[in-house]
Formats: sequence, structure tokens, C-alpha cells
Amino acid sequence: MYRFCQERQIGWGDLDSAGIVYYPRYYEWIDATSHMMFDDLGLNMKLLWQSRQLQFGLAETRCHYLKPGRYLDKICIVSEIEDLGKKTVTLKTRIIRIEDDMVLAEAMEKRICIDSSNPEQMRAKDIPEDILAILRSKMTD
Repeated sequence: MYRFCQERQIGWGDLDSAGIVYYPRYYEWIDATSHMMFDDLGLNMKLLWQSRQLQFGLAETRCHYLKPGRYLDKICIVSEIEDLGKKTVTLKTRIIRIEDDMVLAEAMEKRICIDSSNPEQMRAKDIPEDILAILRSKMTD
């Protein structure tokens, strides 16, 4: 199965007053990794928006915090396609401390394909067949 990994090091600005990762940072990293994963698949979100007037917006997201991330921890944010619907793609993401392979957080994002040709009336649409084929092929790699 295809997995996309984005490595980073936890910085001082990522921490809360207790010295652990401030929870919104996880969502920021998860979202950024999703965008980079789409780009890695040849589905750059900006180009899809500009050339085809479609976007993959967030319909649902959640995160389970299992262990604290700390200053200077090196982590890998790993995303994979968990499920495909007619209009949606569900991504599973894990944030793993590289040093000991410890899972710090597990997350889910459900992204919905949106027709953004009219910004005043954006609506859900079926994922185009060519895009669906790319996503489907990465579920079975």
C-alpha cells in the first residue's frame, strides 16, 4: 500500500506551556501532509483548482493523541488512503517519533470533491474518473 511520509523536527514554537506539542499543530501537520501527498500523486491541489475548478475540502477530521511530542523530536507524518467513496476520499494519518517508532497520534481526514467553478455556489461532485483511478491504484499498491 502507498504511504506518504513527511519528516520534520518539532520546534520550540510547536510547544504549549507544558512543553509538549500544542494540539492544533497536529492538525496543521496532517493537513499539510495531505496536500503534499496529493502533489506526490500528481494531483496538485492548486493546479486542480486552477485548471479543473475542483478542490478536495475537509468534510470531517479527528485526531487521537496517544503520546506527547516534545522539543527536538524527529517525527514522520505518514498518510495513506483508507477509503474511497463516490465523492470522498478518507485518509489515515499517523504521527510517529522516528527515534523509537512510537505512534504519537492517529488521525483521519475525509476530503470531499468540490465543484468550485462558481465560488458563490460550491457543491459536492463525483470524483472524476481519472483522479479516482489514481487514488484507487494507490490503495492496492
